[in-house]
Amino acid sequence: MMHGEGKSAIALSEKSEVISDALPAQINEERLLVRKLDMRILPITCLLYLFAYLDRANLGNARLQGLPQDTLNGDPTGVKFEWVNSVFFFSYIIFQVPATVISKLFPPSRWIACSAMGWGICSTLMSTAFDFGGLLTARIGLGFFEAVFLPSLVLYFSFFYTRTEVGLRMAYWFGFAAVAGAFGGLIAFGVQNAHTALENWRLLFIIEGIPVFLLGIITLCFLPNRPESTRFFNEREREIALERMNRSTSGDVGAVINKAHIVSAVLDWRVYTGGIVYFGANCALASISAFLPTIIATFGYTNALAQLLTVPPYAMAAVVLCLTSYTSDRLQDRGLATAGACLVGAIGYLLLLIVPSNIHVRYFAVFCICSGTYTAIGVIIAWYAHNLGSETKKATGLPMFMAIGQCGSILGSQIYPTTDGPRYIRGFAISCGLEAFATVCALVLWARTSLHVFLDCY
Repeated sequence: MMHGEGKSAIALSEKSEVISDALPAQINEERLLVRKLDMRILPITCLLYLFAYLDRANLGNARLQGLPQDTLNGDPTGVKFEWVNSVFFFSYIIFQVPATVISKLFPPSRWIACSAMGWGICSTLMSTAFDFGGLLTARIGLGFFEAVFLPSLVLYFSFFYTRTEVGLRMAYWFGFAAVAGAFGGLIAFGVQNAHTALENWRLLFIIEGIPVFLLGIITLCFLPNRPESTRFFNEREREIALERMNRSTSGDVGAVINKAHIVSAVLDWRVYTGGIVYFGANCALASISAFLPTIIATFGYTNALAQLLTVPPYAMAAVVLCLTSYTSDRLQDRGLATAGACLVGAIGYLLLLIVPSNIHVRYFAVFCICSGTYTAIGVIIAWYAHNLGSETKKATGLPMFMAIGQCGSILGSQIYPTTDGPRYIRGFAISCGLEAFATVCALVLWARTSLHVFLDCY
């Protein structure tokens, strides 16, 4: 008996040694796979979002380059410009949920590539608009194709990256929205000083629209499809990728749609609470996108210099977003990061309200607004990318919370009429209040998540 126990102990010891020897090799294989994914996926998706945000936000620069005078009969109240900006979000919100659910049935490379080529065409066609109706039509099309693109790309990231990896990758990706703001300011400054037969704002739309169509073709050829079907992997890599994908996903996987999981997403209170946080942040984001050059111009700068001065706040926002996302990945705590970012944004708006004349303080407030808003959005998207369960529930819940949040973009594009300048008290006050409320909601979500983890441990 003792002799048998000795043999069993030796066998168990040998098995443990084999497992311990295999574990570092598997970790190394996984690390190499993640590096391979980063080298292929991140450059394409980051460039796509760079141009998506450029094409969405270039109205703010075009406003200072004569667009209202050429197509909106001068627009003395700013109402027509606000509607041109807002109408994008109507189609963007309406089509997010059905487009993301349906995207599960198609190869991601084709789906994302077609959306990119579609919005590139719409953005370029904005340069041909000659009246209010033409601009509205192009912006509606732009909103539709970006609705096809954005939530499905968040879902796409969850196919390849684990819970501890997705935050930083989403930060790199969403950080290109801030890069787009800085890059857009530089492009607009260059176009402002161009001397061509074409109006400056039309040239701006052409320069920022045509490259997207070409990028769509590159996406079609090089972006990997789902782990189980892409040719990008060998068999061992596919095995590792599938195991990684299933770590935080339960239920349906693949080109299927589970109706019960759609209902589960619709009834999940976290989707709506996250939507409220996203609403507050997106109200601020839409304001920044469309009106930041105008706001900075009220500090006393020329239109050309105001566009150039938008670059540093956007650059700072990209840095803060990446640092915060890296930290939240390590700590696995996105709730406090989201709440802190919303609070910084609220403080920025509060400074604009209570310090009306000090240009230095007001410009510092712009840094707070940009850094807080972009960080809040980037972190909360990563938070929800891996916390809703099955693929169908994520495909439903992600665009739902994003659609609720994008309603804030409609509000944000309507609260800065020209008649409120140069103080824009209404716009600043609404944005400040919503970011403060988003802070509270993020803390509620964080407390609920922390309590759930505590109860699981005990």
